[in-house]
Amino acid sequence: MIRLFLFLFSGLLFGFQGFAQQQAVAKLVWKVNRIDLGTVLEEQGLKSVTFDYTVSQGSYFAIQEVVTDCGCTTVSYSKDSLGIGESGNISVEFDPSSASGFFSKLVLVRGNQGQVQDSLYVEGIALPYPANLDRNYPVKLEFLGLRMKKVSMGDVFDNEPKVKYLEFFNYGTQTLEKLDFNAKSPAYIQIQQVQDLVRPQERGLLKISYEAKQRPELGVVSDKIWINWGKEEEGKIELEVLADLFDYFPPISKDRLEEVPQLMMSDKVIQLGEISSNAVQRRSVTLSNLGKENLEIRKVQGNCPCLITEYPKSLLLPGEMMELNLVFDPVGRKGIDQRNIYIFTNDPVNPVQLLVIKSRVD
Repeated sequence: MIRLFLFLFSGLLFGFQGFAQQQAVAKLVWKVNRIDLGTVLEEQGLKSVTFDYTVSQGSYFAIQEVVTDCGCTTVSYSKDSLGIGESGNISVEFDPSSASGFFSKLVLVRGNQGQVQDSLYVEGIALPYPANLDRNYPVKLEFLGLRMKKVSMGDVFDNEPKVKYLEFFNYGTQTLEKLDFNAKSPAYIQIQQVQDLVRPQERGLLKISYEAKQRPELGVVSDKIWINWGKEEEGKIELEVLADLFDYFPPISKDRLEEVPQLMMSDKVIQLGEISSNAVQRRSVTLSNLGKENLEIRKVQGNCPCLITEYPKSLLLPGEMMELNLVFDPVGRKGIDQRNIYIFTNDPVNPVQLLVIKSRVD
């Protein structure tokens, strides 16, 4: 009797598994499930994106419903059934007038009687049209309104390009077309207009890409670039681009910590106390390599022309040390003063170390 029951149960189990395999839930493979729109401007109108997918299993797939978490997004999609290997897409439109600042909108896709439920996201930064143009764009270069005189790229590492979007306002009377945009810049800086056209009294975006790998430099650097619309020989607008360049070091394992180069400084803060503005100050700091590989002193940079740094060599062998000599000229200064010195090395744990000089200048 027990054997008969087990036999019947096994038959039912295998039958159910076979039925389940025949009725396998259709699964979708999305090309991407998250799209970043970047910076979007209210006056530029609706922004459209497309999510592509491929049916990976199941006898067929059909979208039954698409739900959004905001009335600012609308969707359109095909309701036709798709078989294995066939592809479809969902188009999403976002209205930037509904948001301010960072946004992340959810799009929920349901199909095959609710057995498929995938989440998609549309993200970006929405900038509403400014109420006071002069306050928002106080810097005017020809017909171009900007928020600041200089473009700061921030920290830029040499393992990948750094991208920044520069917002501008068209105070002129001519439409600025993308096809007419010209830029003159170093090879490691690329600039292009984002929108196809920017009408008078509209805002636009310039995409600036900085490739630090192409510039063998470290620390704070400055570059001049020139842009214009129309003939290249016509008047150009000059911009200054600032960047803080760093080497990129991938993470290292714990068992390598004692092997890699290690910079040790005898002092990280030098207290000069009360000093006269007429007296040049000289100090020194000992630099040591505590690692088991050669330490490269790639750059020593102060944040003021009043600082001079001198050191005999740029390579320290394991266990070796040397003196970093510092000269500080406080002429023209008064009151509490702090000077920073940045030491760039190939120490992968602490590639940039800070040395501070503090004083009170009478």
